[in-house]
Amino acid sequence: MPKMHRKLKHAVVVLSALPFAISLALAETPAAKKGVSEAEVKYQAGGSPMANEPMHQNVDPKAPAMKEVEFDRGKQIYFQRCAGCHGVLRKGATGKPLTTDKTLATGTEYLKTFIKYGSPAGMPNWGTSGELTDEEVDLMARYIQQEPPTPPEFGLKEMEATWKLVVPADKRPTKKMNHYNIENVVSVTLRDSGQIALIDGDTKKIINIIPTGYAVHISRLSASGRYLYVIGRDARINLIDLWMEKPETVAEIKIGLEARSVETSKYKGYEDKYAIAGSYWPPQYVIMEGDTLKPLKIVSTRGTTVDNEYHPEPRVASIVASHFHPEFVVNAKETGKIMMVNYEDLNNLKTTTIEGAKFLHDGGFDSTGRYFLVAANASNKIAVVDTKENKLAALVDVGKTPHPGRGANFVDPQFGPVWATGHLGDESISLIGTDPEKHKDNAWKVVRTLKGQGGGSLFIKTHSKSGNLWVDTALNPDPKISQSVAVWNIKDIDKPYEVIPIAEWAGLGEGAKRVVQPEYNKAGDEVWFSVWSAKDKESAIVVVDDKTRKLKTVIKDPKLITPTGKFNVYNTQHDVY
Repeated sequence: MPKMHRKLKHAVVVLSALPFAISLALAETPAAKKGVSEAEVKYQAGGSPMANEPMHQNVDPKAPAMKEVEFDRGKQIYFQRCAGCHGVLRKGATGKPLTTDKTLATGTEYLKTFIKYGSPAGMPNWGTSGELTDEEVDLMARYIQQEPPTPPEFGLKEMEATWKLVVPADKRPTKKMNHYNIENVVSVTLRDSGQIALIDGDTKKIINIIPTGYAVHISRLSASGRYLYVIGRDARINLIDLWMEKPETVAEIKIGLEARSVETSKYKGYEDKYAIAGSYWPPQYVIMEGDTLKPLKIVSTRGTTVDNEYHPEPRVASIVASHFHPEFVVNAKETGKIMMVNYEDLNNLKTTTIEGAKFLHDGGFDSTGRYFLVAANASNKIAVVDTKENKLAALVDVGKTPHPGRGANFVDPQFGPVWATGHLGDESISLIGTDPEKHKDNAWKVVRTLKGQGGGSLFIKTHSKSGNLWVDTALNPDPKISQSVAVWNIKDIDKPYEVIPIAEWAGLGEGAKRVVQPEYNKAGDEVWFSVWSAKDKESAIVVVDDKTRKLKTVIKDPKLITPTGKFNVYNTQHDVY
């Protein structure tokens, strides 16, 4: 089993205080759990890079006794396996709260039962699955009755201490110094090696392997297309100059202890001027100089949820740049709020806050670039934001746990322009009408639901010049499904999908070979897939001819370690998806 797969399985328990649930949990196996698919558990779980951060031990005298070494071990297990679901402060996120008012009331033996056997709410059976020993189950039952340790804050002083201006702006090239077709370069995340690979989309050759933060989450382009920004889950940002003879990092900074999102200013007159990044911890975002990453403004996201309850840890999920105003669209996961942050005057920052739904995650623009559609995956909704009028256009009910990536825009033969999302929790693909002018009756409604291979979809993709719609199922527990993709003919969308055996085409040996994230080249006539296995197994990138749906080439190299996300420069720069 690949390391990433093991980490994703390691979600700490979602605890319930209902006594009858114990008997249910004892009788259940993971496959029989109600309401939460295995794919959802894999995705919503996951480690935090903060496992080894020094934290203050705040011991509750009412809690069971713990030695310091035990507390440190419990903290390590929690941050490696649990914080992704239950939050750094254990206040609850996609998982329920594990605060001491709840855990002390249930007691050690009760907690051990849940940790060992699991629950119908989606908690894995840690003990009986062999993931935790009986000693570790006992340790975690006692650990979550202690007051949670608090990680350090990360302010301007801490950011500046990590900031490295490798090549000052005035020492960089004044024109492109290489022969690469930059618009068709692909930035590929090499997840477990803490690197990205820049691949020439024309020749399929690796241009450079660049050290980055751990598990780069996304790559984003400056408005000009010159600068590439990548951010790791450890909150390290690399600024890469694509004009250099060999593109390399020219600046870097660490903006927190854990993060997911980075974006750049796109509005006319502000091209390449600012960059913004949002962190999971501390819950905040920072605005930086676009060409140096010098930190300028830090803003906390702590506050009330859409349900008017205070939350101390609203993690910053996706961020996009408005095309209609000098604004960033910042999504706070736990509060369910969308902030339109105006960067005209950083000293007098103006923010319009729009109430969406919980928990906000990823999303993208419609085909006009006016409407931003973002998944509220705990609510099974898509929030639609009008970035021209700065208001919520709609909350659309979709399938279970939507996960669109940036989504997919195309013209449905019956309903007109649509934006599509797949789902982690079921096999459906929801098509939402996006044209309130010419197709008013279809706007902001699910006009069509396709049935895909299964749940566990992470990304869906098409291209303005393509007639195909591609959907991966990378987290599906069935290897036949996770190692293949489904593709629909957009012009005959009612026709059943075709299954393409991407992993088989890769010609790899042993390994998970999960097929993840379709990504087009600039021309829209090729679609690239990552075939993702463990760090010690061979992985590959498979390039398919979009028109014929036949194998075009396989990119293999010992340096392509755990490839996952891929970002074509032109398509990412211009929001083509």
